[in-house]
Amino acid sequence: MSGQPGGVSLRVMALLAGLMGGGTGFSHPGLAAYPGAETYLNAAAEALNLDDPGGLTLHLALQRVLQRNPELAAFSKEVSAFEGSKLQAGLFKNPEFNIEAEDINSSNAALQRFATFRISQLIELGGKRHARVNVAVTGQALADQAYAAKRLEMIARTANAFIDVLEGQAQVGVAEDTLRLAEAAMQAAVKRVDLGRAPPMEAMRSKVALATVKIELEQAKRDLAAARTQLALLWGDNEPRFHRALGELEALVEIPGFDQLAGYLAQNPLMLQSSQQIVQRQAMVELEKAHRIPDITLGAGVRRYLETDNTTALLDISIPIPVFDRNQGNLLEARQRLHKAMDERLAVELQLKTEFARTYENLLAAQNEIRVLRDEVLPSAQQAFELTSRGYQLGRFGFLEMLDAQRTFFQSRTLYVRALANYQRLINTVEQLVAAPIESLRHPAAYDRKEPE
Repeated sequence: MSGQPGGVSLRVMALLAGLMGGGTGFSHPGLAAYPGAETYLNAAAEALNLDDPGGLTLHLALQRVLQRNPELAAFSKEVSAFEGSKLQAGLFKNPEFNIEAEDINSSNAALQRFATFRISQLIELGGKRHARVNVAVTGQALADQAYAAKRLEMIARTANAFIDVLEGQAQVGVAEDTLRLAEAAMQAAVKRVDLGRAPPMEAMRSKVALATVKIELEQAKRDLAAARTQLALLWGDNEPRFHRALGELEALVEIPGFDQLAGYLAQNPLMLQSSQQIVQRQAMVELEKAHRIPDITLGAGVRRYLETDNTTALLDISIPIPVFDRNQGNLLEARQRLHKAMDERLAVELQLKTEFARTYENLLAAQNEIRVLRDEVLPSAQQAFELTSRGYQLGRFGFLEMLDAQRTFFQSRTLYVRALANYQRLINTVEQLVAAPIESLRHPAAYDRKEPE
């Protein structure tokens, strides 16, 4: 039941394809590039028989989603927007130019008429500009993490939608096989009735059984069509333009221990995002601290006396006196939001650990279910069906016994396909939580990581 040597599991392809794709601001260390990823994917593509011109691999589906999904595009635009925030935060305040004229039209000779030309500049003190830039930089880093989390979510959603298509294809195959068996059973029943070896009721029952299988086949085809459409919609196509999905549901992997996998939860983008939220809130606290220090406004100018044609140089300086407003309210708010971000990080950590524990136990149960179905249920159901079919043709078993064995065999195969698909989805969930392919955790030497440039 494991994948062929040199092959690749669906989940590893999903995450590696996501890692290889480019994207604005996607740089968190938990999803650093794998140097051997391209070679690994090329081998996977060969293993999945990409000669099928109408086939769709998971790698190709992920490329389309990462390039064309509007949700990801919106997140990438948010990351780009912070370039403007950083630029604006680093700019100096504009100088002010002021013209003042006094008593221009007065006829009183005792008054000195004059015009004043003054330019002033606000000088920020206390490191406000640096703190403001730091807030913008940490805001962009937070947007990077939000984009990374959304990217990983889309990878998992695409992989699950792809598995839905594979499951639908397998279920249609099972229904088609069952239809052939039902047709053969009906022909055998009609033949026995024609030879007078069975009552006419058996022919009627065989036709009813055949009609039931046809209904199940049509339902399986409708489910497959819906799964194909949902997959295509992820990259913006209203209708699927691929013939079939190429993949192997039976590609199982060796699951590492609970503690080993749980240690990687810290690299989940949601965890990194909550940590970055704390960093940004700390930067905002520092900015509000800087705002406690008053800024200075320096001005210089000239005053022209119109009567005497004299000119006087002017110099002024102004500074607010922090008697009432020392920015204490904004500072208190920033500190409380920092404490809130710390609590939210603990909540995210608890949520991830809870979801991981539940998923891991479900994964072990799914693995055991596959083993039981594969090693015990399916062989026994197949053997029982073959024996009752031959026995029915020889007149040793009744039609109802043969029909019951056929139905049991069909249900066992359906359960087996469903268990395989459920297993693949659980693996996807685990890999989404740890933000890495399980294969890379089992064989870290083959996936040596490097720091992002």
